[in-house]
Amino acid sequence: IKCADGSWSYFIRRFDRIGHGRKIALEDFAQLAGMTRETKYNFSMERLINIIDQYCTFPSIEKTDLFKRCLFNFIIGNEDMHLKNFSLITRSGKTELAPAYDYLSSTVAFLALGKRIETIEEIALPLQGKKRGITRKSWIQYFGENRLSLPTKVIANTLNELEASIPLWRNCIDISFLPQEQKTLYTELLNTRLAKLGI
Repeated sequence: IKCADGSWSYFIRRFDRIGHGRKIALEDFAQLAGMTRETKYNFSMERLINIIDQYCTFPSIEKTDLFKRCLFNFIIGNEDMHLKNFSLITRSGKTELAPAYDYLSSTVAFLALGKRIETIEEIALPLQGKKRGITRKSWIQYFGENRLSLPTKVIANTLNELEASIPLWRNCIDISFLPQEQKTLYTELLNTRLAKLGI
């Protein structure tokens, strides 16, 4: 909303609260992995799967969701998805991935500050031991098929869903409050990452 002084304020409705008094059980992956705020980057994409297997009510469903979220964050340039930005929520006896939060393009912010794209990491937690140079093969064959054990059809449906969303993403960038320079950077980043994934 726009404030009286002309500045903008951004409000977020909490998903782990009911009214003013009741809390919903929520634990981030750092807590679940026995890590701290200081060690939230000392993990890997592969090890996220163990947490889902250990704590989720229906792990196979959550693995599909994790795959989609990871691809989304790669595409938009969110290279700050550390352990505290993944959480599990328990509602009505069911433990699952919490609603998404902190999904933003940190890469665009870095580029706007003058950093060169080749110096910016692509992901916060390494995949196959790397944080840069992540390819379609790394995401689809290694992470999706081999590590998450997702069926080919599930992977194809996820890619199709992301592809169908592209026009909406572009429109959201166009109507956003970002300066024009950052809109251009964001669109160029999307094009590059989508091309890497073959979407």
